[in-house]
Amino acid sequence: MPATPLPLPEFAPVLAEVQGKGAVFPVRRIYCVGQNYAEHAREMGSDPDRPSPFFFSKPADAVVPSGSVLAFPSLTENLHHEVELVVALGGGGHDLAPEDAEALVFGAAVGFDMTRRDLQAEAKAKGRPWDMAKGFDASAPLGPILPGMPPRDAVIRCELDGEVRQQGDIAQMIWSVPEIIAHLSRYVTLAPGDLVFTGTPAGVGPVRPGQHLRGEIAGLPPVEVRYEA
Repeated sequence: MPATPLPLPEFAPVLAEVQGKGAVFPVRRIYCVGQNYAEHAREMGSDPDRPSPFFFSKPADAVVPSGSVLAFPSLTENLHHEVELVVALGGGGHDLAPEDAEALVFGAAVGFDMTRRDLQAEAKAKGRPWDMAKGFDASAPLGPILPGMPPRDAVIRCELDGEVRQQGDIAQMIWSVPEIIAHLSRYVTLAPGDLVFTGTPAGVGPVRPGQHLRGEIAGLPPVEVRYEA
């Protein structure tokens, strides 16, 4: 006899806007690569000399669309912005070579990896996981996804209330998009619907209630959110 599903509310799929297509991208999983720009690695106290990339995750429903007005996160007094190139996968695979990884890419977007930095620092000091510093509600604001391969050489910038706080170039990434996807596919089997946040340039810093964030990468639709005062 087949098992009877419990009478729980249905979970709505997480859907991200696709630029110019009148369609949406169903989000399956979110993976993030840490310290993928040399200057950001240095500001976080690490050696940027091309170590193996490391990854962490966010829940799919951490995604919120550009234009959102967000409640300021709980349990933090040091919320940080991290603007990133985000790659959306339209294919999957395991143990891929970099030269095969580009075929998985559906499109690219600009996103923010919002971080409760005080919770992260406390967890690091105690040798504990820092999931709650990264994977909290609305911690992945995401601009519209533009179909096609992401740029290889483009300015990436974060503005806070109109003032530039982060600025770099995608070409400065330690690991390229194909290399990131290939490394990640050794740990997990990637699938359509996965998002990969590819790291942030130097200049990360605090966001206060009432402030407005805007993230830009040349050639991609921007992402912007405001935090309630």
